[in-house]
Formats: sequence, structure tokens, C-alpha cells
Amino acid sequence: MLLEEQRFLHEDLERLEQGISDRIAEDPRHIRERLNRDHQISGFLTRIQEQSKRLLDIYNDAEGARTREIQSISTGDPFDEFYKQLNEIKDFHRRYPNEPVENLERAYKRKAPGEGESATSEVDNMFTGEEAFGRFLDLTTLHEDYLNLLGVKRLSYLQYLDSFDTFTPPQNPIKRADKTTDQYFSYVGRLASYLEDFLKRTRPLEDLDKLFRTFDQDFEKAWEVNEVPGWGLEAQDAGPAAPMTEGTGEGIWCPDCEKEFTNDNVYKNHLSGKKHIKAAEARKTRAADAQNGESNGHGPNSRGTTALRLKERAIAEREFRIRKLAATISDQRSSTRVNVERKQGMTERERQLELDAFFAESAETAPRGAGDNSDSDSDDDSKIYNPLKLPLAWDGKPIPYWLYKLHGLGVEFSCEICGNFVYMGRRAFDKHFNEARHIYGLKCLGITNTTLFREITGIEDALKLWDKIQRDKKKEKTGTENVVQMEDADGNVMPEKVYYEYVVLYFHFFCLSGADHVYLCSLQKQGLL
Repeated sequence: MLLEEQRFLHEDLERLEQGISDRIAEDPRHIRERLNRDHQISGFLTRIQEQSKRLLDIYNDAEGARTREIQSISTGDPFDEFYKQLNEIKDFHRRYPNEPVENLERAYKRKAPGEGESATSEVDNMFTGEEAFGRFLDLTTLHEDYLNLLGVKRLSYLQYLDSFDTFTPPQNPIKRADKTTDQYFSYVGRLASYLEDFLKRTRPLEDLDKLFRTFDQDFEKAWEVNEVPGWGLEAQDAGPAAPMTEGTGEGIWCPDCEKEFTNDNVYKNHLSGKKHIKAAEARKTRAADAQNGESNGHGPNSRGTTALRLKERAIAEREFRIRKLAATISDQRSSTRVNVERKQGMTERERQLELDAFFAESAETAPRGAGDNSDSDSDDDSKIYNPLKLPLAWDGKPIPYWLYKLHGLGVEFSCEICGNFVYMGRRAFDKHFNEARHIYGLKCLGITNTTLFREITGIEDALKLWDKIQRDKKKEKTGTENVVQMEDADGNVMPEKVYYEYVVLYFHFFCLSGADHVYLCSLQKQGLL
């Protein structure tokens, strides 16, 4: 009965389109309801693709069954064909008496809890409590995995949020040889999988497969020209001088030890150390193996070198994907940092109150039964009386006026560095100096040290202070470089001024007689010497 199946598929597609249209017309206020709606629409779209594929196969009629059924209906006695199909239907229900009949009219309509649908939605089990329905990231487990890696520095959770997508020194102290371990490979794999899964859960209606293919294509292009950060082919240095382009750019970078030195003498002395010699030999060996593998694919070391390069490629691909995914969810990342900082400044009681308020808000936005429709309609229709335009609390009602005056929320503070953004209240104004908007504005002005620019909101004032800091640093550096050092007979090194004072004192106490010494001291007290 292909014609009946064809009719059923057409009806199913129309019902799905109507269900999507009804849900798009909704305007959910809470992020939980919005995500629930988006995931339902995503499921409907997936079913539309599946049903359309089945319908297209019926129309193509590769085996000719549809043509034969049309011919059997159009030729011969129509009642014979009718009773034949009727007997088949009766025989089917006789064998399966409890087979339910799908009602497409009610299948894709939103149901209330009293109509057979539970109050908990499918997104309730998708996110952890820390993620708050996709508003924040939950990297606590991955942070612990990172601290257990070989050669890493102890980072706080806030520092890890800022640097989890940085894989090059000096921000990431893990050496290239340590990155090829199974532990590090497993860590970057779990981090990339979590970010991909988080993106799928928070953006169900976007074409993420196309986005991931774009990431793969970008990585292939960068890998072919050896432009993946931290994974280029290693080459031997032409001389003893080390490049100064890596690291922070202020000191001297040693590519063998993967370490930055701020002092030239310390860098030169470490070249003769056992640690540097061992690291240099290992680097030369890796570079020679890589060159032999490229020049001769059948060489003795080509198989091992190719396997190592393939493993490096797999790790580099995961690091590249993590960078791209982190840039895609930059808003949630900055929100997570602000949320963690805020929670660190709260007491245990305040955290519990906030958690209770969050669950209460989720419960209020959950769908209610049929008997509560009148109450919910009356609550939605009633307007909140707020003539003073006070800020709203977590329950959607205005805060008390005394609290509004206590926190000074009526006082406006504007910041020119943040694009003339206006902050209401002193607390919000003081807090914004550590937020991403203000730090980004300072970086656009070329200011890197943001801790010294608190309470500064004008662009001109910030540039003047930064120029003064740079001039003072340059003057101090020039003064320390121009100091003339002297050495006495015992080998003690001291500045020139201290040396001459030492010589004068020595001359007074050891080279003059007692009467001359008393006479010179009296002249010095009188100010004549």
C-alpha cells in the first residue's frame, strides 16, 4: 500500500511544518524555554529530512512497486482491489490487536503536563548546574586534568579560563616533546570534544557540521605550509644567536630549551650547561630525522619519523580546533570568567540563596497544567507598577527604593575608554575595571599593563599616564646601564661614587697622622671641607 504510505508522509510533513511554525511564533523569556524550543525544532527538521528521503524513494520507484499498484487500481474491477486491501488491513489488526494508531493532529502540538507530557524538558538533563543552561562553561574537570600534565605550572581556575586555548610558550610551558605523550593527547581530545558538544547543545539550529568542515579545511591549509603555531618543522640554528621573536618579545628566546631569558649574560652562560646541550642534541636529532623522512621516504628512520609526524599532526589538529571553538564561544567564556569572579567574592549563604533563586525562576517558567491557565494568563496580563523605573530583581519585581539609594544606583558613571558606556552605581563602576570591555579598550590604545589604570576613564589621561610610565622605564633602564662600576684590591665591585667615598675614608683613617685627622674632622664639622 505505497499510495497510503505516500499520503501519510505528505500529511506528516505538513504537520511538522505547522509544529515548527507554532514554536517559532513563541517568544520564551527564559533561556531554558528557548533552548527547549530550539531542540524541538531541530528534532522536527531532522524528521522532515528523513520523511522527505522516504517520500523521494517512493516517487523514484526504483523497483516499480508504485507503478504496479496504480495499474492494479486503474484496471479491472475496483471493488475487488478494495476488498483485497480491506482484508489485508483486517488481517493485520487481527495479528496485532493492540497496535496503536498515530494521531498526527496531536503528535506535534505542544502538550501541557496534564495532557501526558512531563514538566521536565529535554534540556534539563543536558547541562550541569555550573553551565546554567548554556550561559557558562564548566571546565573544572578539564582544569584538574591540565594540572596533572607533565611540565605545567600551577594555574588557578580563572587563569586556566584565560589560557586554555593557548598552546605556545611562554604562556604554555609544555615542551613539544612532552606534547606527544598519550596523556596530553587524551587531554586535548577531551577538551575539543567538550567544546564541540557545548556548541551543539547551545546552538541546535545552526549548521555546525559546515562550521567544523571549515575548521578542518583551514587546518589542512595551515599544516601544508607549516604555519600551525608550535608545530612547524624544526631546523638547526645558523649561529649561536637565538631568535628574539618568540616568547614575550622582550628577552632572548632559546629554541632548544624553549625558555626566555631577559639577561644576555645569563643566556650566554646557560649555553654551556648540560641541560642546554642535551636539549640542543635532541632538537638536532629530531630535525635531522624530519629532513631524512622528507628527502627519502624509504630511509631507515622514515617509518618512525612518519609515525611521529602523524601523531604531531593529530595533536596539532586538536589544538587548532580548540582555538577556533574558543573564539566561537568567546561570549560564554567571558561570562564564565565574570561569574567565577563574582562567586569567589560571595559567602556560602549568598551562593545558596542565588541557587535557590535560580531554581525558583526555572520552576516559574516551566509549563503548567490545564487548570493553571487562567492564573498564568492573569499574571502575564498584569503590569508591574514601577513609576520610578527602578532596576528589577531576580523575581522580575522592582527592588526597594531604600536599596536603590543605598547602592547609589541613581548615580551615572561614564567611561570614555569603554566607548562612553554608562554604569549605574559606584559598585558597577568599580567592578567594570576588571571586565573585558574596559581591558579591551585599553589594549586598543596600546596599553598592556591594565592594573595601573584603575579609576582612569579618559582616553587622553590614560595615554599621558602610559607615556609617562614608558619614559620612566626608559630613563631607569638608561640610568642603570650608564653606572660605572669600580673594583678594589680585594675584588669587591661597587659603583664609582661609593668607591671614591671608600677611598676618602681610607685616606682619612689610615694615611693621615692623628693631629691631621682631628684637624680634617673639625673642618668637616664646620662645613669648610
